[in-house]
Formats: sequence, C-alpha cells, structure tokens
Amino acid sequence: MLLVEGLQIRYMLTTSSEKADSHILNREITIALAGNPNAGKSVVFNQLTGGNQIIGNWPGKTVERTEGWIRYRGRRIRIVDLPGIYSLSTYTEEELIAREFIISGTPDVIINVIDASLLERSLFLTLQLLEMEKPLVLAVNQLDVAESKGLKTDINTLSKLLGVPAIGIIATKGTGLNRLLTTAIELAEKKERITPPTYGGEIEQSIQELVRTLNEFHQEYPTRWLAIKLLEKDEWLKNLNLSKDILNQVEEIREELERTHKEPIEVVISSERYALASRIARNSQFYEKKKKTILQNLDTILLHPVLGYASMLTFLFVGFIVLFKIGAIGSSLLEHLFSKLEPLIIRIPIPETFRHLLWDGILSGFISGVTIALPYILPFYVFLSFLENSGYLARIAFLTDSIMHKLGLHGKGAIPIIMGYGCNVPAVLGTRILESRRERIIASFLSTLIPCSARTVVILGLVGVFLGVKWALLIYLLDLIIIYIAGLLMNRYYPGETPGLIMEVPDLRIPVLKPTLRQAWFRIKEFLYIALPYMMLGSVALELLELLGWFSSINRALSPVIEYWLGLPPITGIVLIFGMLRKELTLILLSTFSGTTNFSLILNPRQMFVFSFFVTLYVPCLATIVALKKELGNITASILVIMEIILSLLLAGLLNQFWIYIAR
Repeated sequence: MLLVEGLQIRYMLTTSSEKADSHILNREITIALAGNPNAGKSVVFNQLTGGNQIIGNWPGKTVERTEGWIRYRGRRIRIVDLPGIYSLSTYTEEELIAREFIISGTPDVIINVIDASLLERSLFLTLQLLEMEKPLVLAVNQLDVAESKGLKTDINTLSKLLGVPAIGIIATKGTGLNRLLTTAIELAEKKERITPPTYGGEIEQSIQELVRTLNEFHQEYPTRWLAIKLLEKDEWLKNLNLSKDILNQVEEIREELERTHKEPIEVVISSERYALASRIARNSQFYEKKKKTILQNLDTILLHPVLGYASMLTFLFVGFIVLFKIGAIGSSLLEHLFSKLEPLIIRIPIPETFRHLLWDGILSGFISGVTIALPYILPFYVFLSFLENSGYLARIAFLTDSIMHKLGLHGKGAIPIIMGYGCNVPAVLGTRILESRRERIIASFLSTLIPCSARTVVILGLVGVFLGVKWALLIYLLDLIIIYIAGLLMNRYYPGETPGLIMEVPDLRIPVLKPTLRQAWFRIKEFLYIALPYMMLGSVALELLELLGWFSSINRALSPVIEYWLGLPPITGIVLIFGMLRKELTLILLSTFSGTTNFSLILNPRQMFVFSFFVTLYVPCLATIVALKKELGNITASILVIMEIILSLLLAGLLNQFWIYIAR
C-alpha cells in the first residue's frame, strides 16, 4: 500500500500480458508515461505503483517497457513507463518503441512528464505528442530545481497555451501526484481528442492541404499527424501502401517547401516546433537572477578539464577504501555472531551424514554468503545508487569520453562499463544505448571484464583481508590495463568507426534518500533471493560430491591446469567450476569445503593473488552469458565467452609462472 498525499493505491507489478476477469477489464484504464530522459518519469512511475524500477540518469534504462497495475476508485489502472526519448522521429529504437505503443491506440491517456528547469527543450516532445491527438496531461516536474535556478513557471498559462491540463509536481517528494492521477483518469473517461498545435505560414498551409486529401482516403490514423509524417519522409509510412497520387502530391509540396526555406524538410518542420516551443516557454516561465548554489559551484570543479579528473580519481579511491573498511568491519561482526551457532547444531540428535549436510552444506553456504559477501555488496550498491541519482555517473562518462574513443566507444559507453562494477548483467543490457552493433559488442566484452560486486567480494574478502588493500588495488589496476589493451585491439582490428558523443549531463543534485535506498534494496534483494540460494545449493552439492567420493576424481582431471599452470591447490578446481553460477560462490564454497574463513591456512600469498586475478577475468557468470546471448546472439556470445576463458587462463598462468620465477 502506497500513500501519496492521502491517495491510497494498491499496486502490483507485472512483466507479462496478465489478463483479469471481464468485469475488471471493462473498467480498465491504460496510462502511458512519456518524457525526456532524466525528467523524472521513472520516479513518477515508482511513486504511483510502488515499483522497484531502477531510477538512473543514464539513457536507455527503460528500453524494455515496464508496467504497473494499481486500483483507484474502483478502477483497474495500468501504467506503462515508456523509454526516455527526446523526439518521436523514429531515429532510435527507444523512439520507435514509444511511438508504436502510443499510435497503436493502447493508452487511454498520456502523462507527459517534463522538466521545468528545461522547459523549452521538453516542449519539443510535448508538441509531437499533441500532434498525435491523444488525450494528454502535462506533468511539470522538478519545480524545485527550476526555482533554484531562478525560473518561475506559470502552470495555468502553460496549460492554456498548450490546450491540455498541466499539473505542477515534485515527483521525488510525491507533491502533486494525487491531482495528476485524478486528472489523467478524468481525461481518459471523457475520451475526447485534443486539439493539435498549429504552425505558421506556408508550413500550416501545406499541412492543411494534405489533411483535406487524406480525409478522403485514410481514416485509421489522425490525418494531421499523418500529413506531418508524410512531409517528414518518415520510413514507417511505407507500411501504409498509400496511393501514388497522394505520394506525388506530398513530394510536390515537400519540394516547394525546401525551395522556399533552402533547408531539408525535416529541418524546416523541426524549426517550426522549436520556434513554437520557445514562444510557449517565454510566455509561461520567467527568470529571476539568483546566486549560484553550492552544488552549481561544485559542478564547475567536477567538470573542469584538470580538476574534474583529479576529483574523480580521488572520489573513487576514497570510496573504494571506505567500502573496504565497512565490509571488513561488517564481515568480522557477522562472523563472530554466527560462530556461536555451530555448537548448537552439533548437539542435534540426527545421523552424522545429515548433520554434515545441514552444517557443512546448507548452513555453511548461508553463513558464508552472509558473512563474506553481504558486508561488501550492501555498501557497494548504496554507493552505486548514490552515483546514479546524484548525476555524477553521467559526469564520469563525460570526462572519460576521450579515453573511450581509443577503445572504439564514446563517453556514453563508459556508463555500462562503470555499471559493470555493480553487475555485469545490466551492464550488458545497458549497451543498447550505443548506436552501432560494433560499439555494443566492444562494450559488452569490456564490461564483462569489469570486476562486478560478486568479484569484488572475492578480491576484498581474500586479497584485501589477507594481503592488504594495496594488493587488492593492484588487481583492479591490472584489470583496467587489460581492459584498455583489449579495447585498443578490438578498436584496431574490428572494422567500423566511433561516432562523436552527444549526451545530456543532468543537474548535480543531492540524492533523495528514499529512492536511493529503494534502488539499492532492489539490487541487494537479487543477491538475497537469487545468489544466496545458489550459494547454499552449491555448498550442498560440494558436500554431496565429497560424501560420494567423486571430489578427488574431478580434481585429478583438472590438476594439469589448476595445479601446474595456475599453481593453485587441487580443491580450487571444482570450486572454480561452480563459480560459473555466481562469482562469489568461489570464495563461499572454498570456505565451506575447507571448513574455515581463514584462507591463509589453505592458500599462500601467491595463490591468493592468482586465484582472485583468475576469478576477475574468467568466464562471466551464467546470468551474464544469458544476457550476452540475448543482446548479441548465440555465435557472438559464445565467441566472447571463449575469448575470456583463453584470456584468463593465459594471463593468470603467466602471472603465476612469473611470480614463481622472481621468487627464486
């Protein structure tokens, strides 16, 4: 149950085409949320549905449509969160998804979430939505941000100029959402088409001329919208099989407009939209000069060509140290707490075999996961959520643009790669924001080489604890060098070009605590619900293998690679196989099998370092492999996985041999 300004809503998230009974369906309303990236659209969705969608500042987060169901005043309401887009011109996959959903007639009403601090730019999309003549409510969000910049927005004037209801909201605080939802439902019930915007001079005359022709031949779509799309040479219109007479008339009008304006028709129509958006913004928003805020002054430093890099490296280094200290303290406290449990289990009057399965299998897997993995993952995900919601993640992408170009990417490619430090799965899925398949393949490969939070558990829990933070940082440094070299090689030998970077850098802000913690909880919940059961099952499987006497046979088969090339103890062979499920399993199961979390009893410093280095590089977890297959296809995904296996075996083996050589 969610309470927003006295509004009580029961919610249920869905990812399927769930069907309700006919009585409910007859009263169902579908609301589509549309808006620019970073306008706060996903925050509105989460506030209304109570959903757990990730709220980030990087583009492409909502390419896969997310839906929520709520019940309000006896009505079943379906809310669809469409991709964040700047236009409906179908140049990108996100624009195509959004436009097809809206024009299909599925939504009863559109809630267009706009950023009050970027009103003129936001209205460009609003005008295109109005051209589609669907019922629309304008949600003027981030009024507090606009006011901090000295911008006063007249909501009533904005509503009159656009001819649709406009509601001022502050989504992060829940302000105005009650009225927004009520207005949207009332508009959907009326089922009235809105009046589309009109443009000036010969543009409007040309549109009207085409409208008169289309009224006679085509009734499926709004004729005015269809006329504009015909003038813009929209590729989608090829599916309509329009008559040659109409197409010839369109071509004549288009050529005449291009001769008059001396510009391509797409530029001419876009200029008209921007001119109208500018006039509406000037008449509905006023500027009062204010002093720069602390965050605005700080932003000047963070984006500085010299100080920006220094502050980024300092911030990430300090963040790493703090995360390690918090994880180490938390791990020590939890380990001390659970150490008191073993004597109680031993006293349980059950057969010895079952006692082994219970303690060495189920409970050891659970305890190891909680004491070793959770203390590091929890603060890391809170830190990552802070980076996203503060807007600093986008600034890192901006600063790393020049480096990314050398790797065959641009600055936007840094976003999924950085996200890989949290989890490689969303990092691979996040490569959709990149324009070409070449960029997506390079970014996917590099992001899977990033030590995710599961690998971080191994690095910090083993190398960091027993060898020191400096040695753990060395693994991260070596990994970055390998990623850089791999990127250089792929950029050189993979044919194609790297485009320039055009991306929005959102305002720097102090993250709102509730959405930030909810975002972190969503990621931690995946660990608790998915990873922890895997750890327990893996621990039980290891114990069964030992009880059945198969363990030594498997380790003997792996010994040429594990013992002689990598220089690791025999028991690590089967542990590394299970690590394909989840990387932290390697450390958890090593603890379970050895019966201790004091890894210095079973591994020397060289073996600790080589083991962690190998885990950092070798084949990504099963979930990441599935994501690679989904995004890149079976063949490309298989090639990337094989490349990582060869790379990890080669480099970890060479590292081991080099260590032995210099130690002589």
